[in-house]
Amino acid sequence: MATQTATKWVIDPMHTEVHFKVKHLVISTVTGSFKMFDGHLETENDDFEDAKVEFSIDASSVDTNQDQRDGHLKSPEFFDVEKYPKISFKSTSFKKTGGNEYVLKGDLTIKDVTKPVTLNVEHGGSATDFYGNVKTGFEITGKINRRDFGLTWEGITEAGSIVAGDEIKLIINAQFAKQA
Repeated sequence: MATQTATKWVIDPMHTEVHFKVKHLVISTVTGSFKMFDGHLETENDDFEDAKVEFSIDASSVDTNQDQRDGHLKSPEFFDVEKYPKISFKSTSFKKTGGNEYVLKGDLTIKDVTKPVTLNVEHGGSATDFYGNVKTGFEITGKINRRDFGLTWEGITEAGSIVAGDEIKLIINAQFAKQA
């Protein structure tokens, strides 16, 4: 019986976006993104079930369209990018739940804290680009509590409003290129 070799897919940074959303003053939402990241997945079948996924983010590439806030996020009060330059994720399971929907579980490391997370994945399908490269796309969403990862900075306004919420929504649109 022949064993199938794993197919490796590498992140296409030109067609991938890593966004997060957090409540500001509990009344509005601030959206940010990370501009530099790397990742791949390996699968032994065409439907991606049980794929192994690894992803890392350059923490200093955080961008909220506001330089002062970005500087604060890079500081020791948040990501401490000098000491912890990478945010990383490594999957522990990737299970199809029906149709093009999956549940991705894995270990997320921010600063020096690693915690299990569960993310929802929608597979957008696969296609061949103008150059003959096979691409596949996924939308990954989920929520984490920033305090679980040591991001415990707390700002309170004079009126008693919390400056930044604890819940962080993650929205990642990822495109991968199949490797020959």
